[in-house]
Amino acid sequence: TAGSVTAGGKVGLAIDTHFVGNGSELKIQLKDGAGKSHGNFSEKIGGNSFWVEITVPEAAKDSLVAKVKLPKHNLEMDSNPLIVYPAIKLKNLKWDKSEARRGDILTMTADIETVPDGTEAEVEIWEYDDDQAHDFITKIPVEVKGKKIECKWEFEYHEDTDDIPTKEETEKGYNPPEYFFRVKVLGVSADSEILKFKDWFEIVLVSQSGEPIPDEKYKLILPDGSSREGKLDKEGKAVEKDIPPGICKVEFPEL
Repeated sequence: TAGSVTAGGKVGLAIDTHFVGNGSELKIQLKDGAGKSHGNFSEKIGGNSFWVEITVPEAAKDSLVAKVKLPKHNLEMDSNPLIVYPAIKLKNLKWDKSEARRGDILTMTADIETVPDGTEAEVEIWEYDDDQAHDFITKIPVEVKGKKIECKWEFEYHEDTDDIPTKEETEKGYNPPEYFFRVKVLGVSADSEILKFKDWFEIVLVSQSGEPIPDEKYKLILPDGSSREGKLDKEGKAVEKDIPPGICKVEFPEL
């Protein structure tokens, strides 16, 4: 299912047939460009098609061919040669910031060894989940240049922060949105460290007649259970930056 892959990478092998009964035996042998065998395995075909994900042996040289046989039907055929590059090392996957704010332009970089310039790669961005049910956000095509990849992404939180459970609303405790990116190149992938989302909150205090109430002391209770204290300005306003996203509560102790 690909034209090239790196040793140790993953690739799909698809086999299509006509007029072959369900349950017919498939025998598959993998051979590299030097003629060396890299394993045999048997499978059953169903619905005239078969698909399997193969991890390319790290010892495979130059190319890899799947030699496929249907013994009971006296049929055999070789796959197209899969070009095999030397094993890739993906490392130093980094965000240029550890925290993201709305509208930030974030830069993602990674070092990639043993891959020629111009090789196509892909950066996927995911919202992290403790149970590994990560939510896919977007993907960005990139090319390897100077043993590196680099791309940019504008961060925006499109969900409603009111839907983020507070510390009191969940047994597991407050869990803010977090993100990571995944680099894929020639069947090999690696994940970055976590990026945290920081939000802001504006407080406006007015009387029943709509007049600003200035210089009032306030206490802001954050969704993670922590709090901040401050004082409104002359227009009855205050902005708290770099806070955990979610529902906040405001108290005015002296009112």
